[in-house]
Amino acid sequence: MIVSKLPDIGTTIFTTMSNLAQETGAINLGQGFPDFDPDPALLDLVTDAMQQGLNQYPAMPGYLPLRRVIAGKVQDTYGRVYDPDTEVTVTSGATQALMTAILASVHPGDEVIVIEPCYDAYAPAIRLAGGSPVYVPMQAPTEASPGYSIDWDRVRGAISSKTRLLIVNSPHNPTGSILSAHDLDALEEIVVKHDLLILSDEVYEHLVFDGLVHQSVARRPALAERAFIVSSFGKTFHVTGWKVGYCCAPAALMREFRKVHQFMVFTVSSPFQAALAGFLAHPEHYLGLPAFFKAKRDLLTAGLASTRLKVLPAPGTYFMLADYSAISDLSEADFSIWLTRTFGVAVIPVSAFYADPSAAESNHRLVRFCFAKKEATLQKAISRLAEL
Repeated sequence: MIVSKLPDIGTTIFTTMSNLAQETGAINLGQGFPDFDPDPALLDLVTDAMQQGLNQYPAMPGYLPLRRVIAGKVQDTYGRVYDPDTEVTVTSGATQALMTAILASVHPGDEVIVIEPCYDAYAPAIRLAGGSPVYVPMQAPTEASPGYSIDWDRVRGAISSKTRLLIVNSPHNPTGSILSAHDLDALEEIVVKHDLLILSDEVYEHLVFDGLVHQSVARRPALAERAFIVSSFGKTFHVTGWKVGYCCAPAALMREFRKVHQFMVFTVSSPFQAALAGFLAHPEHYLGLPAFFKAKRDLLTAGLASTRLKVLPAPGTYFMLADYSAISDLSEADFSIWLTRTFGVAVIPVSAFYADPSAAESNHRLVRFCFAKKEATLQKAISRLAEL
């Protein structure tokens, strides 16, 4: 008889809400994927790569021209130099990169600081590595401070002699918040003092709005030298189904990362990597993303302003949160189901991103909307919510 390593893991809220949206015919603004196609030029590059014979295994760390372009982009954007031969690895999506970094660095008995609400893949990976997640809640929105922020004093208080790794995520899913330079100051002070490793989830790195700047961990030498930094082509180029991401880390960390990577997936699809290498070489393809997604964010924000939902600031990602406390006393999960069934628009409860979704401190009457959708999709959702 098999004894489960993850006995409390079942169907995720994303699957539940997407299934409910399909069942009810609701517009799915819950799960984070675009409903529009990528640039046709990118698709043409895949076809070209296949026709040119790039259909067999590439190198285990990834197609070298892609690793070189990644290293160049990171250097140009954040000033950090990574050796494409020893410090950049292409992965089967960002989630694989996150799990690989955790399995490579966390040992049985280690503790990992997880700042919640958070992406749901962190904790299972930590537990599979034999470690224990230690949850530190973010400061929830208030009237005076309407966005989420990290309580660094609580982070400091959660560190013990067993702490091995600290996970940060910016731009942040699900809250849309971003780290500031002051946040990096606090992070640097903590990890240097306690000699901790960092796993920095930066999959929405190019989705920062309103003239703000993404504060990558790669910008700080004292942080970068102890960090696994993860990003996603799926998020950047609207190809979530391709499952291609990457990790940058100093050579000593990357050696351990690749030991796990080679036995987890070995390598990643050749033609997709070749296509991304050609496409990524043109910075305009990602430098134009803030304006592209800001227009979508502003459209949904303006539409929801006519309802009783209160939209929170969303300086990053393609998600926004809305407060429904003027509408209902239901829990976030129940409200999300009610909204989907009653108004035909599916959302995700923010409580689903906490370790204990049913706890009172996990429910702030907030739901997450994804605005990575066609304008027509967003307009249709707005019209359905007009009477809310």
